[in-house]
Parts: sequence; C-alpha cells; structure tokens
Amino acid sequence: MDEGDVSDFLGVKIERKIGPDGQTTIHLTQPHLINSILKDLQLDHETTSSKPAPMSSSRILFRHSSSKPFDGHFHYRSVLGRLEYLLACSRPELAYSVHQFARFLSDPKVEHGKAIMWIGKYLLATRDKGIIMTPNDSESFKVSVDANFCGNWDQSEAAEDANTARSRHGFLISYAGCPLMWKSKMQTEIALSEALRLVIPLMDLMKELKGQGFPITESIPKIFCKVYEDNSGALEIATVFKLRPRTKHLNTRFHHFRQY
Repeated sequence: MDEGDVSDFLGVKIERKIGPDGQTTIHLTQPHLINSILKDLQLDHETTSSKPAPMSSSRILFRHSSSKPFDGHFHYRSVLGRLEYLLACSRPELAYSVHQFARFLSDPKVEHGKAIMWIGKYLLATRDKGIIMTPNDSESFKVSVDANFCGNWDQSEAAEDANTARSRHGFLISYAGCPLMWKSKMQTEIALSEALRLVIPLMDLMKELKGQGFPITESIPKIFCKVYEDNSGALEIATVFKLRPRTKHLNTRFHHFRQY
C-alpha cells in the first residue's frame, strides 16, 4: 500500500523539491537532534558565538595525559552518541572531528571537552543544514578515498599513545550522485581496500533490485583515489607491476578485488 512520501524518518527531516527543470532535490536535516545537543552544551542562547568549521584545522587531539580531567559540565558520552548519530544520518562533514572525540571516551580531558564545545558552536550556525541529494541516472557507484601518512604523529605523545603513528583514512561511497556511506577512522587496513569491501555488497544489492524489476542504473563503478607519497619503494610498488617475494602479501590482499 502506497502511503505517500515520507517526511520524517527516525528523527531525520526529509524535504523534497522539484526544480523548474523537473529535477528532484532531497534535503536531509536533523534540527531537533541538534537543538537537544545545543541544550545539553548550554549553547542555546542568542548571545552564544558560533564557529565556521567543526574543529580547529591547526590542532589534533591527543590523549593529553598530563592535562586536567574533563570537569563534566555536560554528559560527554551522551553528547558524543548523538553526534555520532547526526554524522551517520545527515552530516558527514562531522566524521573526522567526532571520531577524534570518540577515541578518548574512557578518559576525556579538558581539551576534549573544549573540542566538543567547538563543534557545538559550529552546529549552532548550521542547525538547518544537511545533506542535499540530487539523484541522477547518469552515474552508478563512485568511491572516493584519501588517507594521510601518520597524520597524528606527535613525538611528545608517541611514548604513551602508539596510535599517533597510525594513519587515518576517509572515504565516501555514492550512487546516482547521492552519498550512501562515509567514514573517517584510524587505519587498520589500506584505505582503498576497506572502501571497496563495502561497495561490493552494495553493488550486489543493486543487481538484486534490478533483477526484481526496479529501474536501477547499473554500470562499472568509478574509483577515485588520490595518494600523496614520498617513499620511493612505495611508489615503485604502486606503479610497476612486478611481484617480489617480500611483497607477496600485497598480491594476496588485493587479489580479491581483481575480479571486480
């Protein structure tokens, strides 16, 4: 039974507009959730200043082991949980900053509390913003990935936090011009490898839907991956197709993707 278009789903507000050219635009927002976060952070006042970005671009969060503990003037775990739901549903630009806070959930320090207040001030200025989807039939899957090389490295923290030596990666998987999945996390696998593992079941799902009669656009996924590298050995492995005894694990790792 057709009950019409949905306007709200699990707290996500869904607005549809049709332009003069007949193109449908879908806007996903979560203003009620943002308002509850701002209330808990005590930022729901007209005099509160806002921020133009989710976090400082010049500072990376560490354990800050020698700093004072977070004073608990808001419920750190509760606010973090709602921020994670917000980024998962309608605000992918928060993925990097929110994951930074989540890493220190067990022992937050003053710096971590200030960082959450910063993101709250950013939400204050953007509470009515969210994902804007403009579906089109000209594209199938797109996988965009990027990674830094030990971007969290800090010599003063390295002795107590081995994660400062780990790289971070992020990816965005979209279909028909609309984002489906996104993530920012510390690496346990090669960035492109994890992104492709996630897009393969999505491809299979689209094939199944097409087999059931849904008007699905199906084509070979376009993979976009820009890598910045200054290691001559890594560059040679990436550009010269040659298997070596010491790099046979690479062949094992990526052989799975060749059939796709």
